[in-house]
Amino acid sequence: MIELRPFAKLGSADHGWLKAKHHFSFGGHYDPDNMGHGSLRVWNDDEIAPNTGFPAHPHANMEIITYVREGAITHQDSLGNKGRTEAGDVQVMSAGSGIRHSEYNLEPSKTKIFQIWIEPTTTGGQPTWGAKPFPKSDRSGKLVTIASGIEGDKDALPIRADARVLATTLKAGESAEYSAEKARHLYLVPAAGSVEVNGVRVNARDGAAIRDEAKLTITALEDSELVLVDAA
Repeated sequence: MIELRPFAKLGSADHGWLKAKHHFSFGGHYDPDNMGHGSLRVWNDDEIAPNTGFPAHPHANMEIITYVREGAITHQDSLGNKGRTEAGDVQVMSAGSGIRHSEYNLEPSKTKIFQIWIEPTTTGGQPTWGAKPFPKSDRSGKLVTIASGIEGDKDALPIRADARVLATTLKAGESAEYSAEKARHLYLVPAAGSVEVNGVRVNARDGAAIRDEAKLTITALEDSELVLVDAA
């Protein structure tokens, strides 16, 4: 089953410096019938104006993955970590028992990100942060795991969840396949372009909530970039 969530129908917020679309209930956009997809709790599509951002604020007991689509995001946290994550790269924060962090766009143009929150399998623990480049050329034509809490996903950034986050770039006409147990909760969003997933068209920044599909065949209808979450 594939349920399409068109971008135009997503919940939204416009704070001037931040334009956000919410695939699930978040902040001022409260939808009790759409609180997540399995352990995937948040998928925000954020556009952040130059020289603005999120001042220091707390998190706990959440795995937070930031996929940079355009521009760069600069992170600083209460553990002393500092880092700048560019387009195509990924950062992960395990909030654990509690952490404060800030996220700023210090670039001269807008930054676009997907921010993905996944519920951890255990609560508490020492918070951590990490970032890693995932060059688009290395994931051309194939799904690459960029963050994971599943045993065996060695090259991915670690998260404390029964989930993995994958990404790929596909040229028009190219296909990628992904197999999962039918009980898993899959959620796919093209960052750019448009794809067909088991016969269902998914356009840029639409969401596709997927259950009971043992195998996905993702075919690019045009040059595309996409992110897929496989969660318990």
